[in-house]
Amino acid sequence: MTSEVPGTSPAPAPAAHPLDYMTVAGLLGLYRRREVSPVEVLRHQFERVGRHESSLHCFVTQTPEVALARAREAERVWMRSEAHAFAPRLAGIPYGLKDVISTAGILTTGQSKILQHNLPSKDAAVETRMKLGGAVLMGKLTTYEFAHGGPSWDLPWPPAMNPWKPGYLPGSTSSGAGAAIAAGLLPAAIGTDTGGSIRMPAAVCGIVGVKPTYGLVSRQGVLPNTFTFDTCGPMARTVEDAALMLGALAGYDDEDVASADRAPADYLADLSRGVRGVRIGWVRHWYDGDANCHPDVAPAIEQAMKVLADAGAIVEEIRLSDLLVYQDCKTTISITEMFSAYEHEFRTRPQDFGLMFRNKVLSGSLIRAEDYFQALRQRLWLARELARAFREYDVIATAGWMTPADKARPDTLDKFLRPPNITTPFNIGGGPAMSIPCGLSAEGLPLSLQIAADHFDEPMMFRVGHAYQQLTDWHQRHPTEGMIQ
Repeated sequence: MTSEVPGTSPAPAPAAHPLDYMTVAGLLGLYRRREVSPVEVLRHQFERVGRHESSLHCFVTQTPEVALARAREAERVWMRSEAHAFAPRLAGIPYGLKDVISTAGILTTGQSKILQHNLPSKDAAVETRMKLGGAVLMGKLTTYEFAHGGPSWDLPWPPAMNPWKPGYLPGSTSSGAGAAIAAGLLPAAIGTDTGGSIRMPAAVCGIVGVKPTYGLVSRQGVLPNTFTFDTCGPMARTVEDAALMLGALAGYDDEDVASADRAPADYLADLSRGVRGVRIGWVRHWYDGDANCHPDVAPAIEQAMKVLADAGAIVEEIRLSDLLVYQDCKTTISITEMFSAYEHEFRTRPQDFGLMFRNKVLSGSLIRAEDYFQALRQRLWLARELARAFREYDVIATAGWMTPADKARPDTLDKFLRPPNITTPFNIGGGPAMSIPCGLSAEGLPLSLQIAADHFDEPMMFRVGHAYQQLTDWHQRHPTEGMIQ
Protein backbone atom coordinates (compact mmCIF):
# COMPACT_ATOMS: atom_id res chain seq x y z
CA MET A 1 0.00 0.00 0.00
CA THR A 2 1.53 3.34 -1.01
CA SER A 3 1.22 6.52 1.03
CA GLU A 4 -1.07 8.05 -1.62
CA VAL A 5 -3.74 5.45 -0.92
CA PRO A 6 -4.41 5.04 2.82
CA GLY A 7 -4.46 1.61 4.37
CA THR A 8 -7.32 -0.16 6.03
CA SER A 9 -6.76 0.84 9.65
CA PRO A 10 -9.98 2.10 11.31
CA ALA A 11 -10.50 5.85 11.65
CA PRO A 12 -13.25 8.04 13.09
CA ALA A 13 -16.19 8.51 10.70
CA PRO A 14 -16.20 12.06 9.26
CA ALA A 15 -19.25 13.98 8.09
CA ALA A 16 -20.71 13.01 4.72
CA HIS A 17 -18.42 13.89 1.82
CA PRO A 18 -19.63 14.89 -1.68
CA LEU A 19 -17.73 11.96 -3.19
CA ASP A 20 -19.27 9.33 -0.88
CA TYR A 21 -22.11 8.41 -3.24
CA MET A 22 -21.00 10.02 -6.47
CA THR A 23 -22.28 8.29 -9.61
CA VAL A 24 -20.20 7.13 -12.56
CA ALA A 25 -21.75 9.83 -14.74
CA GLY A 26 -21.16 12.41 -12.02
CA LEU A 27 -17.49 11.49 -11.68
CA LEU A 28 -16.96 11.65 -15.43
CA GLY A 29 -18.45 15.16 -15.40
CA LEU A 30 -16.11 16.23 -12.60
CA TYR A 31 -13.12 14.81 -14.49
CA ARG A 32 -14.09 16.63 -17.70
CA ARG A 33 -14.32 19.92 -15.82
CA ARG A 34 -11.09 19.12 -13.94
CA GLU A 35 -12.83 19.69 -10.61
CA VAL A 36 -11.36 16.53 -9.10
CA SER A 37 -8.71 14.03 -10.17
CA PRO A 38 -8.98 10.23 -10.38
CA VAL A 39 -6.20 9.93 -7.77
CA GLU A 40 -8.14 12.12 -5.33
CA VAL A 41 -11.27 10.04 -5.88
CA LEU A 42 -9.33 6.81 -5.39
CA ARG A 43 -7.78 8.10 -2.17
CA HIS A 44 -11.22 8.98 -0.86
CA GLN A 45 -12.66 5.56 -1.77
CA PHE A 46 -9.87 3.66 -0.02
CA GLU A 47 -10.31 5.86 3.05
CA ARG A 48 -13.94 4.69 3.20
CA VAL A 49 -12.84 1.10 2.70
CA GLY A 50 -10.47 1.54 5.63
CA ARG A 51 -13.30 2.73 7.87
CA HIS A 52 -15.89 0.10 6.97
CA GLU A 53 -14.28 -3.04 5.53
CA SER A 54 -13.68 -4.67 8.90
CA SER A 55 -17.43 -4.88 9.50
CA LEU A 56 -18.79 -5.19 5.94
CA HIS A 57 -16.28 -7.72 4.50
CA CYS A 58 -16.86 -6.56 0.92
CA PHE A 59 -13.38 -7.43 -0.38
CA VAL A 60 -11.50 -10.71 -0.70
CA THR A 61 -8.49 -8.86 -2.14
CA GLN A 62 -7.75 -5.13 -2.37
CA THR A 63 -5.50 -3.90 -5.20
CA PRO A 64 -4.30 -0.41 -4.17
CA GLU A 65 -1.08 -0.47 -6.23
CA VAL A 66 -2.91 -1.55 -9.39
CA ALA A 67 -5.58 1.05 -8.71
CA LEU A 68 -3.10 3.86 -8.14
CA ALA A 69 -1.24 3.12 -11.38
CA ARG A 70 -4.48 3.19 -13.36
CA ALA A 71 -5.73 6.31 -11.58
CA ARG A 72 -2.50 8.15 -12.40
CA GLU A 73 -2.84 7.18 -16.06
CA ALA A 74 -6.46 8.36 -16.10
CA GLU A 75 -5.38 11.61 -14.47
CA ARG A 76 -2.82 12.16 -17.23
CA VAL A 77 -5.55 11.55 -19.82
CA TRP A 78 -7.98 14.03 -18.27
CA MET A 79 -5.30 16.72 -17.85
CA ARG A 80 -4.72 16.87 -21.60
CA SER A 81 -6.51 19.74 -23.28
CA GLU A 82 -8.05 17.48 -25.93
CA ALA A 83 -9.17 14.80 -23.41
CA HIS A 84 -12.83 15.09 -24.37
CA ALA A 85 -12.04 13.73 -27.81
CA PHE A 86 -10.20 10.55 -26.90
CA ALA A 87 -10.59 9.74 -23.20
CA PRO A 88 -11.63 6.11 -22.65
CA ARG A 89 -15.30 5.94 -21.72
CA LEU A 90 -14.71 4.98 -18.05
CA ALA A 91 -11.35 6.71 -17.48
CA GLY A 92 -10.71 7.08 -13.75
CA ILE A 93 -13.87 5.26 -12.54
CA PRO A 94 -13.17 3.02 -9.51
CA TYR A 95 -14.79 -0.42 -9.61
CA GLY A 96 -14.59 -3.92 -8.18
CA LEU A 97 -14.91 -7.41 -9.65
CA LYS A 98 -16.81 -10.29 -8.13
CA ASP A 99 -14.15 -12.79 -7.14
CA VAL A 100 -15.14 -15.37 -9.74
CA ILE A 101 -13.76 -13.12 -12.51
CA SER A 102 -10.14 -13.92 -13.38
CA THR A 103 -7.46 -11.26 -13.06
CA ALA A 104 -3.92 -11.86 -14.29
CA GLY A 105 -1.51 -12.04 -11.36
CA ILE A 106 -4.23 -11.07 -8.87
CA LEU A 107 -5.80 -13.59 -6.52
CA THR A 108 -9.03 -15.07 -7.90
CA THR A 109 -10.49 -17.44 -5.31
CA GLY A 110 -14.15 -18.04 -6.07
CA GLN A 111 -14.43 -17.62 -2.26
CA SER A 112 -13.31 -21.24 -1.99
CA LYS A 113 -10.48 -23.10 -0.30
CA ILE A 114 -10.18 -24.98 -3.60
CA LEU A 115 -8.69 -21.82 -5.21
CA GLN A 116 -7.37 -20.11 -2.09
CA HIS A 117 -4.00 -19.35 -3.73
CA ASN A 118 -5.08 -19.14 -7.39
CA LEU A 119 -3.22 -16.53 -9.46
CA PRO A 120 -4.56 -16.60 -13.05
CA SER A 121 -2.21 -15.91 -15.94
CA LYS A 122 -4.86 -14.12 -18.00
CA ASP A 123 -7.57 -11.54 -17.42
CA ALA A 124 -11.20 -12.38 -18.02
CA ALA A 125 -12.73 -10.62 -21.02
CA VAL A 126 -14.76 -8.22 -18.87
CA GLU A 127 -11.64 -7.15 -16.99
CA THR A 128 -9.84 -6.58 -20.30
CA ARG A 129 -12.73 -4.36 -21.41
CA MET A 130 -12.73 -2.40 -18.16
CA LYS A 131 -8.98 -1.82 -18.54
CA LEU A 132 -9.49 -0.60 -22.11
CA GLY A 133 -12.20 1.68 -20.76
CA GLY A 134 -9.69 3.28 -18.40
CA ALA A 135 -11.45 2.14 -15.22
CA VAL A 136 -9.60 1.72 -11.91
CA LEU A 137 -9.69 -1.73 -10.24
CA MET A 138 -9.93 -1.43 -6.46
CA GLY A 139 -10.12 -5.17 -5.82
CA LYS A 140 -11.96 -8.47 -5.88
CA LEU A 141 -15.31 -8.61 -4.14
CA THR A 142 -16.87 -11.14 -1.79
CA THR A 143 -19.21 -13.77 -3.21
CA TYR A 144 -20.61 -17.16 -2.19
CA GLU A 145 -18.45 -20.19 -2.91
CA PHE A 146 -18.18 -20.47 -6.70
CA ALA A 147 -21.16 -18.09 -6.85
CA HIS A 148 -23.43 -20.67 -5.23
CA GLY A 149 -23.93 -22.30 -1.84
CA GLY A 150 -24.97 -19.55 0.52
CA PRO A 151 -23.51 -17.11 3.04
CA SER A 152 -20.99 -19.48 4.61
CA TRP A 153 -18.96 -19.03 7.78
CA ASP A 154 -16.71 -22.07 7.20
CA LEU A 155 -14.76 -20.57 4.27
CA PRO A 156 -11.39 -18.76 4.41
CA TRP A 157 -13.20 -15.39 4.13
CA PRO A 158 -16.34 -14.19 5.95
CA PRO A 159 -19.53 -13.33 4.06
CA ALA A 160 -20.31 -9.71 3.27
CA MET A 161 -22.77 -7.74 5.42
CA ASN A 162 -25.47 -5.25 4.48
CA PRO A 163 -24.62 -1.60 5.24
CA TRP A 164 -28.29 -0.71 5.75
CA LYS A 165 -28.57 -2.64 9.00
CA PRO A 166 -25.92 -4.37 11.14
CA GLY A 167 -26.29 -8.14 11.22
CA TYR A 168 -28.17 -8.35 7.91
CA LEU A 169 -27.05 -9.91 4.63
CA PRO A 170 -26.56 -8.07 1.32
CA GLY A 171 -28.25 -10.68 -0.86
CA SER A 172 -27.10 -13.41 -3.16
CA THR A 173 -23.73 -14.21 -4.67
CA SER A 174 -22.72 -10.76 -5.95
CA SER A 175 -23.01 -9.79 -2.29
CA GLY A 176 -19.74 -7.92 -1.84
CA ALA A 177 -20.53 -5.78 -4.87
CA GLY A 178 -23.99 -4.89 -3.60
CA ALA A 179 -22.71 -4.01 -0.14
CA ALA A 180 -19.71 -2.02 -1.38
CA ILE A 181 -21.76 0.18 -3.72
CA ALA A 182 -24.49 0.70 -1.12
CA ALA A 183 -21.88 1.69 1.49
CA GLY A 184 -20.15 4.18 -0.81
CA LEU A 185 -16.92 2.18 -1.00
CA LEU A 186 -16.94 2.28 -4.81
CA PRO A 187 -19.39 3.50 -7.47
CA ALA A 188 -19.48 0.47 -9.74
CA ALA A 189 -18.85 -3.27 -9.93
CA ILE A 190 -19.15 -6.26 -12.22
CA GLY A 191 -21.16 -9.21 -10.94
CA THR A 192 -22.51 -12.44 -12.38
CA ASP A 193 -26.13 -13.57 -12.61
CA THR A 194 -27.23 -17.20 -13.01
CA GLY A 195 -30.60 -17.09 -11.26
CA GLY A 196 -30.65 -13.55 -9.87
CA SER A 197 -27.21 -13.11 -8.33
CA ILE A 198 -26.81 -9.54 -9.61
CA ARG A 199 -30.42 -8.47 -9.20
CA MET A 200 -31.06 -9.89 -5.72
CA PRO A 201 -28.16 -8.09 -3.95
CA ALA A 202 -29.04 -4.96 -5.93
CA ALA A 203 -32.61 -5.29 -4.66
CA VAL A 204 -31.79 -5.64 -0.97
CA CYS A 205 -28.94 -3.10 -1.03
CA GLY A 206 -30.88 -0.34 -2.78
CA ILE A 207 -28.79 -0.11 -5.96
CA VAL A 208 -29.16 -0.96 -9.67
CA GLY A 209 -28.21 -4.41 -10.95
CA VAL A 210 -28.41 -5.53 -14.58
CA LYS A 211 -28.48 -9.01 -16.06
CA PRO A 212 -27.83 -8.40 -19.77
CA THR A 213 -29.09 -10.60 -22.57
CA TYR A 214 -27.39 -14.01 -22.49
CA GLY A 215 -24.40 -13.81 -24.83
CA LEU A 216 -24.13 -10.00 -24.92
CA VAL A 217 -21.20 -9.87 -22.45
CA SER A 218 -18.39 -12.40 -22.65
CA ARG A 219 -17.89 -14.92 -19.83
CA GLN A 220 -14.40 -15.91 -20.91
CA GLY A 221 -12.28 -16.20 -17.78
CA VAL A 222 -15.23 -16.38 -15.37
CA LEU A 223 -15.40 -19.39 -13.04
CA PRO A 224 -18.40 -21.47 -14.13
CA ASN A 225 -21.63 -21.85 -12.27
CA THR A 226 -24.21 -22.89 -14.88
CA PHE A 227 -23.06 -22.51 -18.47
CA THR A 228 -26.65 -22.41 -19.72
CA PHE A 229 -27.47 -19.32 -17.64
CA ASP A 230 -24.24 -17.59 -16.54
CA THR A 231 -24.15 -13.87 -17.41
CA CYS A 232 -21.86 -10.98 -16.42
CA GLY A 233 -23.32 -7.55 -15.83
CA PRO A 234 -22.95 -4.13 -14.22
CA MET A 235 -23.96 -2.99 -10.75
CA ALA A 236 -24.13 0.73 -9.98
CA ARG A 237 -26.19 3.46 -8.31
CA THR A 238 -28.26 4.60 -11.28
CA VAL A 239 -29.69 3.23 -14.51
CA GLU A 240 -27.59 5.75 -16.42
CA ASP A 241 -24.43 4.41 -14.78
CA ALA A 242 -25.41 0.83 -15.64
CA ALA A 243 -25.96 1.85 -19.27
CA LEU A 244 -22.55 3.52 -19.38
CA MET A 245 -20.91 0.41 -18.00
CA LEU A 246 -22.73 -1.99 -20.31
CA GLY A 247 -21.50 0.05 -23.25
CA ALA A 248 -17.96 -0.76 -22.15
CA LEU A 249 -18.64 -4.44 -21.45
CA ALA A 250 -20.80 -5.59 -24.36
CA GLY A 251 -19.31 -7.09 -27.51
CA TYR A 252 -18.56 -10.29 -29.35
CA ASP A 253 -15.84 -12.63 -28.09
CA ASP A 254 -14.94 -15.75 -30.04
CA GLU A 255 -13.48 -17.28 -26.84
CA ASP A 256 -17.01 -17.58 -25.41
CA VAL A 257 -19.00 -19.99 -27.57
CA ALA A 258 -22.27 -18.43 -26.36
CA SER A 259 -21.18 -14.92 -27.34
CA ALA A 260 -23.61 -13.09 -29.64
CA ASP A 261 -22.01 -11.87 -32.86
CA ARG A 262 -23.77 -8.54 -33.12
CA ALA A 263 -22.84 -4.91 -32.69
CA PRO A 264 -23.73 -3.56 -29.25
CA ALA A 265 -26.37 -0.86 -29.11
CA ASP A 266 -25.98 2.72 -27.94
CA TYR A 267 -27.42 2.24 -24.48
CA LEU A 268 -27.60 5.98 -23.76
CA ALA A 269 -29.33 7.12 -26.96
CA ASP A 270 -32.94 6.56 -25.80
CA LEU A 271 -32.36 7.08 -22.11
CA SER A 272 -34.27 10.36 -21.83
CA ARG A 273 -37.23 9.61 -24.12
CA GLY A 274 -39.60 8.97 -21.23
CA VAL A 275 -42.30 6.30 -21.09
CA ARG A 276 -45.28 7.90 -22.83
CA GLY A 277 -46.88 5.15 -24.92
CA VAL A 278 -44.55 2.43 -23.61
CA ARG A 279 -46.46 -0.82 -22.97
CA ILE A 280 -45.72 -2.42 -19.60
CA GLY A 281 -46.91 -5.92 -18.70
CA TRP A 282 -47.24 -6.04 -14.91
CA VAL A 283 -46.78 -9.56 -13.47
CA ARG A 284 -48.44 -8.98 -10.15
CA HIS A 285 -49.45 -12.55 -9.33
CA TRP A 286 -45.82 -13.65 -8.92
CA TYR A 287 -45.60 -11.84 -5.59
CA ASP A 288 -48.91 -10.29 -4.50
CA GLY A 289 -50.68 -12.69 -2.18
CA ASP A 290 -47.70 -15.04 -1.87
CA ALA A 291 -47.20 -16.11 1.75
CA ASN A 292 -43.44 -15.58 1.40
CA CYS A 293 -43.81 -11.98 0.21
CA HIS A 294 -43.10 -9.21 2.71
CA PRO A 295 -46.19 -7.01 3.28
CA ASP A 296 -44.39 -3.85 2.14
CA VAL A 297 -43.45 -5.21 -1.29
CA ALA A 298 -46.84 -5.18 -3.04
CA PRO A 299 -47.70 -1.56 -2.10
CA ALA A 300 -44.25 -0.39 -3.22
CA ILE A 301 -44.57 -2.05 -6.64
CA GLU A 302 -48.14 -0.77 -7.05
CA GLN A 303 -46.92 2.76 -6.37
CA ALA A 304 -44.08 2.31 -8.89
CA MET A 305 -46.60 1.21 -11.53
CA LYS A 306 -48.69 4.28 -10.75
CA VAL A 307 -45.67 6.55 -11.21
CA LEU A 308 -45.01 5.05 -14.65
CA ALA A 309 -48.67 5.13 -15.65
CA ASP A 310 -48.98 8.77 -14.58
CA ALA A 311 -45.97 9.50 -16.81
CA GLY A 312 -47.85 8.09 -19.82
CA ALA A 313 -46.96 4.39 -19.84
CA ILE A 314 -49.69 1.86 -20.68
CA VAL A 315 -49.67 -0.51 -17.70
CA GLU A 316 -51.67 -3.75 -17.86
CA GLU A 317 -51.63 -6.79 -15.59
CA ILE A 318 -50.64 -10.06 -17.25
CA ARG A 319 -50.34 -13.67 -16.11
CA LEU A 320 -47.48 -16.04 -16.85
CA SER A 321 -46.62 -19.51 -15.56
CA ASP A 322 -46.18 -19.81 -11.80
CA LEU A 323 -42.77 -19.02 -10.38
CA LEU A 324 -42.38 -22.60 -9.14
CA VAL A 325 -42.55 -23.89 -12.72
CA TYR A 326 -39.67 -21.60 -13.70
CA GLN A 327 -37.75 -22.45 -10.52
CA ASP A 328 -38.02 -26.23 -10.92
CA CYS A 329 -36.86 -25.99 -14.51
CA LYS A 330 -33.90 -23.76 -13.67
CA THR A 331 -32.81 -25.77 -10.61
CA THR A 332 -32.82 -29.08 -12.49
CA ILE A 333 -30.59 -27.61 -15.19
CA SER A 334 -28.28 -25.60 -12.96
CA ILE A 335 -27.59 -28.18 -10.27
CA THR A 336 -26.69 -30.72 -12.95
CA GLU A 337 -24.36 -28.38 -14.79
CA MET A 338 -22.72 -27.11 -11.62
CA PHE A 339 -21.89 -30.60 -10.37
CA SER A 340 -20.45 -31.33 -13.81
CA ALA A 341 -18.26 -28.21 -13.64
CA TYR A 342 -16.70 -29.26 -10.31
CA GLU A 343 -17.00 -33.04 -10.54
CA HIS A 344 -13.23 -33.59 -10.48
CA GLU A 345 -12.86 -31.59 -7.24
CA PHE A 346 -15.80 -33.42 -5.67
CA ARG A 347 -14.08 -36.72 -6.44
CA THR A 348 -10.59 -35.68 -5.32
CA ARG A 349 -10.97 -33.14 -2.49
CA PRO A 350 -14.62 -32.84 -1.38
CA GLN A 351 -13.56 -31.91 2.14
CA ASP A 352 -12.23 -28.59 0.83
CA PHE A 353 -15.65 -27.32 -0.22
CA GLY A 354 -17.74 -25.39 2.28
CA LEU A 355 -20.63 -27.29 3.83
CA MET A 356 -23.37 -25.30 2.09
CA PHE A 357 -21.85 -25.64 -1.36
CA ARG A 358 -21.12 -29.33 -0.89
CA ASN A 359 -24.60 -30.16 0.37
CA LYS A 360 -26.33 -28.30 -2.43
CA VAL A 361 -24.23 -29.23 -5.43
CA LEU A 362 -23.67 -32.91 -4.63
CA SER A 363 -27.36 -33.48 -5.36
CA GLY A 364 -26.57 -32.68 -8.99
CA SER A 365 -24.91 -36.07 -9.26
CA LEU A 366 -28.34 -37.68 -8.78
CA ILE A 367 -30.10 -35.95 -11.70
CA ARG A 368 -30.81 -38.38 -14.53
CA ALA A 369 -30.02 -37.45 -18.12
CA GLU A 370 -33.74 -37.86 -18.87
CA ASP A 371 -34.63 -35.25 -16.22
CA TYR A 372 -31.98 -32.83 -17.46
CA PHE A 373 -33.17 -32.99 -21.06
CA GLN A 374 -36.82 -32.70 -20.04
CA ALA A 375 -35.87 -29.53 -18.15
CA LEU A 376 -34.13 -28.18 -21.27
CA ARG A 377 -37.31 -28.85 -23.27
CA GLN A 378 -39.42 -27.12 -20.62
CA ARG A 379 -37.06 -24.16 -20.70
CA LEU A 380 -37.78 -23.74 -24.40
CA TRP A 381 -41.52 -23.71 -23.72
CA LEU A 382 -41.15 -21.12 -20.94
CA ALA A 383 -38.83 -18.96 -23.06
CA ARG A 384 -41.46 -18.96 -25.79
CA GLU A 385 -44.08 -17.89 -23.25
CA LEU A 386 -41.96 -14.86 -22.41
CA ALA A 387 -41.30 -14.17 -26.10
CA ARG A 388 -45.05 -14.05 -26.72
CA ALA A 389 -45.45 -11.56 -23.87
CA PHE A 390 -42.75 -9.33 -25.35
CA ARG A 391 -44.57 -9.27 -28.67
CA GLU A 392 -47.40 -7.50 -26.85
CA TYR A 393 -45.44 -5.45 -24.29
CA ASP A 394 -42.25 -3.40 -24.47
CA VAL A 395 -41.19 -4.43 -20.96
CA ILE A 396 -42.38 -6.71 -18.18
CA ALA A 397 -42.40 -5.38 -14.62
CA THR A 398 -42.63 -7.19 -11.30
CA ALA A 399 -41.04 -7.12 -7.85
CA GLY A 400 -37.26 -7.11 -7.70
CA TRP A 401 -37.28 -9.43 -4.70
CA MET A 402 -39.95 -10.83 -2.38
CA THR A 403 -38.46 -9.54 0.87
CA PRO A 404 -36.03 -7.00 2.27
CA ALA A 405 -32.60 -8.19 3.42
CA ASP A 406 -32.39 -11.35 5.54
CA LYS A 407 -30.78 -11.48 8.95
CA ALA A 408 -27.38 -13.20 9.07
CA ARG A 409 -27.65 -16.53 10.87
CA PRO A 410 -24.24 -18.23 11.17
CA ASP A 411 -25.73 -21.15 13.08
CA THR A 412 -28.35 -22.00 10.43
CA LEU A 413 -27.78 -23.96 7.24
CA ASP A 414 -29.13 -22.42 4.05
CA LYS A 415 -32.13 -24.34 2.75
CA PHE A 416 -31.79 -26.28 -0.48
CA LEU A 417 -35.50 -25.93 -1.21
CA ARG A 418 -36.31 -22.24 -0.92
CA PRO A 419 -39.32 -20.20 -2.05
CA PRO A 420 -39.09 -19.63 -5.82
CA ASN A 421 -36.89 -16.74 -6.94
CA ILE A 422 -38.76 -13.96 -8.69
CA THR A 423 -35.59 -13.26 -10.70
CA THR A 424 -35.31 -16.76 -12.21
CA PRO A 425 -37.85 -16.43 -15.06
CA PHE A 426 -35.64 -13.99 -16.93
CA ASN A 427 -32.64 -16.31 -16.71
CA ILE A 428 -34.85 -18.99 -18.24
CA GLY A 429 -35.89 -16.58 -21.00
CA GLY A 430 -32.37 -15.28 -21.60
CA GLY A 431 -33.35 -11.63 -22.09
CA PRO A 432 -32.21 -8.63 -20.05
CA ALA A 433 -33.60 -7.81 -16.60
CA MET A 434 -32.78 -5.14 -14.07
CA SER A 435 -33.48 -4.38 -10.40
CA ILE A 436 -33.86 -0.75 -9.33
CA PRO A 437 -34.74 0.66 -5.88
CA CYS A 438 -38.40 1.61 -5.39
CA GLY A 439 -38.93 2.04 -1.66
CA LEU A 440 -37.99 1.22 1.92
CA SER A 441 -39.67 -1.29 4.19
CA ALA A 442 -41.03 -0.39 7.61
CA GLU A 443 -37.66 -1.56 8.99
CA GLY A 444 -35.85 0.91 6.74
CA LEU A 445 -34.50 -1.72 4.33
CA PRO A 446 -34.52 -1.28 0.52
CA LEU A 447 -37.27 -2.63 -1.74
CA SER A 448 -36.91 -3.10 -5.48
CA LEU A 449 -38.71 -3.02 -8.83
CA GLN A 450 -37.67 -5.46 -11.59
CA ILE A 451 -37.91 -4.50 -15.26
CA ALA A 452 -37.25 -6.96 -18.09
CA ALA A 453 -37.18 -6.61 -21.87
CA ASP A 454 -36.93 -8.77 -24.97
CA HIS A 455 -33.58 -10.14 -26.16
CA PHE A 456 -31.07 -7.35 -26.87
CA ASP A 457 -33.60 -4.64 -26.04
CA GLU A 458 -31.56 -3.24 -23.16
CA PRO A 459 -32.16 0.30 -24.53
CA MET A 460 -35.91 -0.01 -23.85
CA MET A 461 -35.28 -1.49 -20.41
CA PHE A 462 -32.89 1.34 -19.53
CA ARG A 463 -35.33 3.91 -20.94
CA VAL A 464 -38.11 2.78 -18.59
CA GLY A 465 -35.81 2.46 -15.57
CA HIS A 466 -34.24 5.87 -16.15
CA ALA A 467 -37.65 7.48 -16.52
CA TYR A 468 -38.68 6.00 -13.18
CA GLN A 469 -35.52 7.31 -11.52
CA GLN A 470 -36.12 10.78 -12.94
CA LEU A 471 -39.53 10.77 -11.23
CA THR A 472 -38.45 9.33 -7.87
CA ASP A 473 -35.53 9.64 -5.47
CA TRP A 474 -35.18 6.11 -4.09
CA HIS A 475 -31.82 5.70 -5.85
CA GLN A 476 -30.58 8.74 -3.93
CA ARG A 477 -31.30 7.20 -0.52
CA HIS A 478 -28.23 5.77 1.18
CA PRO A 479 -27.42 4.26 4.57
CA THR A 480 -26.14 6.85 7.01
CA GLU A 481 -22.71 6.58 8.54
CA GLY A 482 -24.39 5.53 11.76
CA MET A 483 -26.01 2.54 10.02
CA ILE A 484 -22.70 1.32 8.57
CA GLN A 485 -21.10 -0.34 11.58
